[in-house]
Amino acid sequence: MAEKTLTGFRVIVGRARHQAGALSSGLRALGAEVTEIPFIEIHQPRSYKPLDTALKNLHQYDWLILTSVNGVEAFWQRLNKLRLTKRHLKHLKVAAIGPATRKAIEKHGLRVNVVPEEYVAESVVEALRNEVPGKRVLLVRAQVARDVIPRELRAFGAKVDVVEAYETIIPQSSRTRLREILKNPKRRPHFIIFTSSSTARNFVALLGKKAWNERPHPAKASPINSIRLASIGPVTSATLRELGLRVDIEAKEYTIPGLISALVKSQRAH
Repeated sequence: MAEKTLTGFRVIVGRARHQAGALSSGLRALGAEVTEIPFIEIHQPRSYKPLDTALKNLHQYDWLILTSVNGVEAFWQRLNKLRLTKRHLKHLKVAAIGPATRKAIEKHGLRVNVVPEEYVAESVVEALRNEVPGKRVLLVRAQVARDVIPRELRAFGAKVDVVEAYETIIPQSSRTRLREILKNPKRRPHFIIFTSSSTARNFVALLGKKAWNERPHPAKASPINSIRLASIGPVTSATLRELGLRVDIEAKEYTIPGLISALVKSQRAH
């Protein structure tokens, strides 16, 4: 039986609703009281035309790079819509940014050739630097994403096409719930968990930067300052800091199990 290391602790999970399950159930198994308030929603892009065009021309590419589970699912939905099968992908070498993305790709019966040692864009670039000179690369990702991969791979001599498979938006319905729970001492979380830069940016947008930084009466400590912020990895941490927020906990392995492990370790250290 799992040790209930997080018993008595309240946690807000800000992942998209359809993806929160594994993180939430892992935390609950350790005794945490979890509230899911999505900081992002996954929507289809304004147009599928660029993605569909790329899929119809898959024979022209040497490498396919997928950087998220959402990207994998959107990629396969369009593949099915266009009546294309994994037979059309057989010639491609495939890179995934991390184990969850690799698992999602393999679920569709496709072999993954490269998963970098660290699950960030810079590590993908490093893993592919000797593989891509002179090659054509298809990068499938979110509408708003860092440009590290295409920029660096082009510098190595690859021809990179970037197509958007989905976009992340701010779920406005979360605004009231988030503000109410933070104001209520009996419900206020001990931890808020961030699993991407988008969750960090959207959290600030939902709460309002003023609300986060506002100072209470001089005799009282700010209730917000007592909440510990947990990040899945260095990219998310950098975004939190850019937004003026602390990073109290950062996962050493940039995965959901790694994040849960970091939370447990932080509690044992206290």
